[in-house]
Amino acid sequence: MELLTLVDLAGSVALLLWGVHMVQTGVQRACGARLNSLLARMLGNRFQAFLTGLGITAVLQSSTATGLMITGLAARGQLDLAPALAVMLGANVGTTLIVQLLSFDVSSIAPAFVLTGVMLFRRSQGAWRDSGRVFIGLGLILLSLRQFLTLLTPYTQKPELTAVLASMNSHDLAAILLGAVLTWISHSSVATVMLVTTFATSGTIPLETALALVLGANIGTSINPVMEGSRTDPTARRISMGNLLVRCVGALVLMPALPFISALMTRLEPDAARQVADFHTLFNIGLAVLMMPALSHYARLMIQLIPTPPENKQASPGTPRYLDRLLLDKAPQLAIGSATREAMRLCDLLGAMLGTMQDGLRTTDPAKAGAARPLGNAMEDLGAAIRSYLAGLDPDNASQPEMERAEDILAFCTQMLHAEDIVDRSLVPMVQKMARQRIVLPPDLLRPVLSMTQQLTHNLNICATILIGQQSVENNPLSGQKDFFRDVEIEATSAYFDRLKRQSTEISGVMESSETSLQDETATYQLTLLRDLRRVNTHIVAAASYPLGAGEDTMLLGPAPTPST
Repeated sequence: MELLTLVDLAGSVALLLWGVHMVQTGVQRACGARLNSLLARMLGNRFQAFLTGLGITAVLQSSTATGLMITGLAARGQLDLAPALAVMLGANVGTTLIVQLLSFDVSSIAPAFVLTGVMLFRRSQGAWRDSGRVFIGLGLILLSLRQFLTLLTPYTQKPELTAVLASMNSHDLAAILLGAVLTWISHSSVATVMLVTTFATSGTIPLETALALVLGANIGTSINPVMEGSRTDPTARRISMGNLLVRCVGALVLMPALPFISALMTRLEPDAARQVADFHTLFNIGLAVLMMPALSHYARLMIQLIPTPPENKQASPGTPRYLDRLLLDKAPQLAIGSATREAMRLCDLLGAMLGTMQDGLRTTDPAKAGAARPLGNAMEDLGAAIRSYLAGLDPDNASQPEMERAEDILAFCTQMLHAEDIVDRSLVPMVQKMARQRIVLPPDLLRPVLSMTQQLTHNLNICATILIGQQSVENNPLSGQKDFFRDVEIEATSAYFDRLKRQSTEISGVMESSETSLQDETATYQLTLLRDLRRVNTHIVAAASYPLGAGEDTMLLGPAPTPST
């Protein structure tokens, strides 16, 4: 029976977490980008940032989701560290509001929430349908907590459990550690605090031990963002670590005063459930009041403790910098933004490959052009990382526009990798072959090749801008680039045939000289380079067309032909 009860308790906690998840995704789908825009507009000063964090967390029922949005804004340079920490202080207070609500007997309205949510979900569209998810999630939260408390009630007077809990009396540090571990395992401070409330109400544990467990729950809920967040982004680490340190220091400062606090709260409020809920809220409010004036100094301290690491020149350029898998489930919009930033790096790497190949054209050293190969490998690694990352996006969490945007990014990456394939398997081997044969294009033949290469670099910059801005098809600045590359190739081909005709006339009846043969071979190399550069541009234009809506011409391009070396 004890084993079945444990399974039931675990199911209740899982139902609670799923209810929180439904509330969070419902709000994010209903508000979409407006939630991030509202968040960015409401962070003018620390007080506004505090209230914004409180309000959004009260709606989302997840301080982790609020922290992810704040981290995304801070990583993009839209928010300083001090206001970000103020938002987290507000989020800490916001998470206590559900405990305040549940300290009253509100479980009877849970079926009404679920009924309202199902009706909205089945009979509405758009934002109203997503609002139905919110109501269903709220109902599931209330139902899970009622079941949780019902299952625990018969065990509150068990001698074995009473003996274990009694061993922590006057051992507040052990109680704090136990509360932190329970919250870290369950990923929910609400479940831990409600568990403590049940034990305190039944008299299983004294109020002092209950308050120590609540302090531990506040620490435990701050551990998960530190362990699951990005380990490479110093901004994210400063926010999560800063929040954890504030709560740890606050708990250690209050621990010696717990006997006096428990005695005071007993005189002020006789109800044990209200005592636990009020202490939970007052603890976070007190931290916010104390920290708000000192946030600038605290932000500077966190920057010193977690400095921005110097650029690691030995690290592979194909290593992802912005892909945080925690965003996939909790904030799909931010996850897609991170994938977009990595896709822009593909443009930078391809531009570097073209620049390295261009340097190889001016020398007879094959290693110059060969330096482009590691960049190609980096592009392939980064492209594979982006594909794997976006494949983890859950369609149930992301909206339809977000999934379409993810597909556009994947198509963009595919075209970029087709372009890289041409450079790596055709252009670079061609330049290396010329270098080994001591062939350097003369200025008149080199000029069209350099013109195409420079235009490709310019087009890559435009392509990256389009990927961010999502301009309309009519405003695509690359729409006329095919004509430029075709005209350059046609002009070079015409010049080649004209030269052949002149040579045929001049040496009519005479054996062709070695110098004439070398000129013909050099011109052949030039035409091959121009052809492949034009193919590279075709894929760049195609990549730019996907964020614009994937026009018909783009869809007909198909995969890149297998280049020959």
